[in-house]
Amino acid sequence: MSKGNGWLKSKESSKDQVNGLLDKGCSIDGKIVFDGTVQINGEFTGEIQSEGTLVVGQEAKLSGTIKVDTLICFGTINGKVEAKNRIEIHIPSIVTADIHTKGLLIEEGAFFQGNCTMQQASNVEELPKPTVLAAAS
Repeated sequence: MSKGNGWLKSKESSKDQVNGLLDKGCSIDGKIVFDGTVQINGEFTGEIQSEGTLVVGQEAKLSGTIKVDTLICFGTINGKVEAKNRIEIHIPSIVTADIHTKGLLIEEGAFFQGNCTMQQASNVEELPKPTVLAAAS
């Protein structure tokens, strides 16, 4: 699959099919609630809620609160992002946001500024604390 504005062109599974698209040149101010996968290439200000996947295209500019299962970003986001499963920030993204997620990928060259809180996966055991040895005098 190619990345960027044409990221979800594969017909391999219904999981990869785009259910909705806000294309370049369009702008919305308000609230978006959706199932499945939505790709935004235009401008959006407000709130986005979904148990699905949000793909932010290279030309996209989002501002507000985003709560989704998975976020895949190639564009610009300002605000607060909560992704239950995963956040991917790819080149040429500019993300200025407080984020909360279980899994995080920031591609080298992408920009992220903000606070990040990561939720520990339930199947991962906590590592033991390291033992500190005193230096011999």
